[in-house]
Amino acid sequence: MKLTEPRLPVHLVTTGKDLNAHLAEISRSEWVGIDAERASGFRYSHRAYLVQISLEDRILLVDPFELGYEGSWKLDLAASLAKPLWILHSATQDLPCLAELGIAPTRLFDTELAARILGVERFGLSSIAEAFLGLELEKEHSAADWSKRPLSDSMLRYAALDVDILKDLWESLKSGLNEAGKADWANQEFEHLLHFKPKQAADEPWRGLPGLSKIRDERGQQIAAGLWARRDAIAKERDVAPGRLVPDRSIMAVVSNPPESKGALAKDKNFQGRASRELLNEWWQAIEESKTIKIQKPRLDPNHMPNHRNWEKRFPEAHLRYSVIRPLMLELSQSHSMAPEVLLTPDTLRRICFSPQSDIARQLADHSARKWQIHLCLETIERGLAVAESQQPVVPD
Repeated sequence: MKLTEPRLPVHLVTTGKDLNAHLAEISRSEWVGIDAERASGFRYSHRAYLVQISLEDRILLVDPFELGYEGSWKLDLAASLAKPLWILHSATQDLPCLAELGIAPTRLFDTELAARILGVERFGLSSIAEAFLGLELEKEHSAADWSKRPLSDSMLRYAALDVDILKDLWESLKSGLNEAGKADWANQEFEHLLHFKPKQAADEPWRGLPGLSKIRDERGQQIAAGLWARRDAIAKERDVAPGRLVPDRSIMAVVSNPPESKGALAKDKNFQGRASRELLNEWWQAIEESKTIKIQKPRLDPNHMPNHRNWEKRFPEAHLRYSVIRPLMLELSQSHSMAPEVLLTPDTLRRICFSPQSDIARQLADHSARKWQIHLCLETIERGLAVAESQQPVVPD
């Protein structure tokens, strides 16, 4: 069945008076469905441009843009949302932008994570809605620019549908977790999500430009650093996604073939983007000024671990441990009907294999493995380490 219209009354909240009419009901609710729409790919910021809240008898579409991001309404909404259980899909996508509004849960249920723990292979909201509820959702505005005003009726309808089904999904998934004996595992994951923080930006983010690792000469790296910084500053000032000014591939085209003049830059057909010619003076100035940038060797992260693809030649012992343990973990994950990365993150497994400590349980905990993961994985990892140790070649004295 295709769900094309929300099943509950929808209220667009654009004023403090609108919001106040619903706060008491939110506070009294046992649960709320929560979602947020951003303008990723369009805006520099990752702020929420719409917050959807579903209750038992209504759906609220709260518009932070119209309410004002500095308004006191955020404190009132945060207080009302502190008591109910939050039902979200892919919580790590929405928690940061909601936290930016000062809004955070004290309890939550993540429908995507619950589905993954149950072993569902397609865990997008539309996919699990169809699998667990027999409902097909609209996908028309999944990549829309939510910063535009006014929002169209079809966009508001799409936003409402995203939270319309969350209670039904919660009930179905909760039942599935109980039947599979995985409810406690999921609850540990949800508790862990309450403390989720997005990954911090790199000290030198320009080093992440695709293909830059192949650029060895200092001049190319200077240009990369200079153009990236200028683009980022302009994007932040204009609140536009950096790639909408000039994409990464345009920066790399200049890095790979540095122009000798502003005219040469203007003629470079590989230097593209909406602002590639509009801001030509800015880009050329950034290239010229980049000559003074001092390129340092990348700082060594104390937690850095070499890429596992290089282990076979450079770290054969770690490669052997990983080669033995990984298939065992795959077999273990299959026996519990879940993807290996749900059972244990690939990074944690590789860190254990690269440098195992005497207390593997403690090492797992230090890398944020939850109790249920340690309980399931410990014996398999220790057994694999023992097998790998027995296969290590004997080095003569």
